[in-house]
Amino acid sequence: MKHKKTILLIPILLSLSTAYALPTVSNIAYPPYIIKPNTPATYASGLTPSKIKLAYSFTNLPFQGAGQTIAIVDAYDDPKAEADLGVFSKNFRLAACTTANGCFKKVYAAGSKPAGNAGWGVEISLDIQWAHAIAPKAKIILVEAKDSSFNSLFQAISVAITQGATVVSMSWGGSEFAQETGFDSTFNVPNVVFTASSGDGGHGTIYPSVSPNVIAVGGTTLTVDASGNYLSENAWSGSGGGVSVYEKEPTYQTNFPLPNNPQNLRGVPDISYNADPNSGFSVYDSYGQPGWMVIGGTSAGSPQIAAMIAVAKSGTSKKLTTVNSSLYAIGKSQYLANFHPITTGTNGSCGYYCTAIFGYNYVTGIGTPQAASLVYQLIQDGLSQ
Repeated sequence: MKHKKTILLIPILLSLSTAYALPTVSNIAYPPYIIKPNTPATYASGLTPSKIKLAYSFTNLPFQGAGQTIAIVDAYDDPKAEADLGVFSKNFRLAACTTANGCFKKVYAAGSKPAGNAGWGVEISLDIQWAHAIAPKAKIILVEAKDSSFNSLFQAISVAITQGATVVSMSWGGSEFAQETGFDSTFNVPNVVFTASSGDGGHGTIYPSVSPNVIAVGGTTLTVDASGNYLSENAWSGSGGGVSVYEKEPTYQTNFPLPNNPQNLRGVPDISYNADPNSGFSVYDSYGQPGWMVIGGTSAGSPQIAAMIAVAKSGTSKKLTTVNSSLYAIGKSQYLANFHPITTGTNGSCGYYCTAIFGYNYVTGIGTPQAASLVYQLIQDGLSQ
C-alpha cells in the first residue's frame, strides 16, 4: 500500500496474538487522512457542518441519532479529545457532547491509558467531531486501542460492542492478507453496523473495508456554493477501491450486480463521501496541532456514514443490521432518488477499474448519499426485514 507523504502516522509493527482466536498475522493499521497545508489555525476555513448537511441533504431530517451509540475505534490516546470536541461544538453551535451530560465517553480498550500519539490524535478529533455533527443526539464512545496493531484494534472493537455500540466507525486499515476471512465474523454482530475507510492511496484495497460485513467508504471531490448547496461531485484521485484479493463477492453485490467481475470477488467501496483535502472538513485539534485545520481523506467519510446510519436507526425500532444489503437494494430499485451518481474522475491508470462511471464503479461504489431520501428508504427497508 503506498502511503501519501502528507498522511500523519506513527505505526508500530506488532504481531497479532491469539487472545481473540484470530489468525496470527503481522499487520498494522494506518489512519487515511490528509491535512490540507497552509490553512489558518485560528479559525475554521474548511467545510462546516451546516454546509455538509445541506450538500448531502441531512438538514431537515427529524431523526438525529437519539437512542444510538456510535463507537469511534482508533489507536493510542488523545488527551484533548473531549475538550477539542467542545471547541468544535461551540464554534458551530452544536449541542454539547460531554462526559458530564452523558453524550461522550472515552474507554481504554486494554484497561489502561495508552501512550499519546499526535498523528492518531488528529484522526480521533476528525472522527468524533464529524460523527457528532451529523448525528448530534447520538452518544459517542471513543474506544482507544493501546497501539495500531490489528490485534489491539480488534480488541477495541470487541470493547466497543460490549459498551453498547450500535454503529462502529473504523477510519483505518492495512494491506489485505491471506488469513483475513478469519476476521470477518468480528463484524457479524446483531444490531451493530460497521463502517470503514477504503484508503487514500488510489486504486487498491485494504482491510477491514473489504470485509463483506463492513460498509466500505470511498472518496470524492465535492463542490458546493457559498451556502453549501450541492453543485457537483467527481471521484477523488486518492479514493481506495478495486476488487479484493481474498474476499468473495457477497450476495448483495451479486444481486446488484457488480460490473466486470468474472471472478466474483468483493468490490469496494460500497458508498462514498467527500474526501479531497482541497474540499476538506474543518477540524479542531490542540494535541500536537495548532488548532483549526482542514482535513480530507476517506477517514472523514467513515464516521459520517456511521452517523447517517445512526440517524436512520433512530427513526425506527427495527435493528437495521443488514444496511449494506439495503444500500444495494435501494441503489438497484431507486438509484437517482437516493444517491448522487459519480461519473467522472479516476483513482489510477488501470482503465475500467480506476474510472468512475454511472452506476456502481470501483472508485466510488454506488455513489454518495442523498440522505433526505436514503435515510427513509433505509428505515423502510428495515421495516420489511
